[in-house]
Amino acid sequence: MPDMNARRQAVLAIVVQEHIASGSPVGSKTVVEEYRLKVSPATIRNEMKALEETGLLTHPHTSAGRVPTEEGYRYFVQHLLPDQPLAPTDQRMIQHLFHQVGYEKDQWAQLAAAVLAHSSQMGALATQVRVESARFKHMQLVEVRPGLVLLVLVLHAGVVKQQMINLDLAVTQDELSQTSNQLNDLLANLTVSEIGSGSLELTSLTQLVLDLVIDTMGREDSPVSEQVFREGLSHVLLQPEFATTEDAHQLVNVLEQASLLGSIFDNVRSNDGVQILIGGDGRYDALRDLSLVLSRYGVDRSITGVLGIVGPVRMHYARTIPLVRYVAELMSGLVQEWYT
Repeated sequence: MPDMNARRQAVLAIVVQEHIASGSPVGSKTVVEEYRLKVSPATIRNEMKALEETGLLTHPHTSAGRVPTEEGYRYFVQHLLPDQPLAPTDQRMIQHLFHQVGYEKDQWAQLAAAVLAHSSQMGALATQVRVESARFKHMQLVEVRPGLVLLVLVLHAGVVKQQMINLDLAVTQDELSQTSNQLNDLLANLTVSEIGSGSLELTSLTQLVLDLVIDTMGREDSPVSEQVFREGLSHVLLQPEFATTEDAHQLVNVLEQASLLGSIFDNVRSNDGVQILIGGDGRYDALRDLSLVLSRYGVDRSITGVLGIVGPVRMHYARTIPLVRYVAELMSGLVQEWYT
């Protein structure tokens, strides 16, 4: 931890906030005049030099002013940024939008991404909720026509799967209902890892249906790819950090990397509260020019999704952090009502 007295902290906070607002290097004269400090520009220059020596500020070769480094932004977010709630007017606007959607849960994640992008004027990401382990709730077999049966499988967390089964043998609806009842008793509240036919003596029909249930639940536990809703990319591309075509392509490429986002989302799901990645935090080289403000939402860690904001490292953290926190809390409330 660098040696940080009160004045040095104040200077760092001013430089960060001024640079976020203007995108330009911040000089000592600006710091003194804009904030009416009762010290000379020379004193502020000395403090800026000390902050540069500790790695929290740097200066472009073409300017005498300073800009924050990634470490400077991290120190600002962790130690100097006030923990403030989202403004009541913003809260009411977001509540109104979600009230219009109501209990159309398939629209929640897409709306969350749209709200975050609009309110932050940055990019936004959101995933649908995902169940940690599929758990059997109920199933039903319905004869469609001779030799063709519909399997309706209901899992906990509101997941419903349907599959058509072609049968070589003739069965009645009574036989299908008996099979359904048997499996409903046998599999009640079990996960795939807990299901085992063992020494059970099952009819060929029951064994066939059981195998289909196990296969379906297994695929639900291991989704090939997680659906990610992306909004507001145009906002990010307007920032000077992505003015060149090469920088813009790099940004788009990063946001399309399913494996990278999946790794980040898994980490967010395992932690509480808002998670902030500034310049990749030394873990994700592809994110060196970006900041992500992310949060898990849902019920504990069993039914969860991820949402958040993406933009340049020069991000308005005082705005984005409470915004992400509020939308995550709102989404968690909706998931709690729906799934429990």
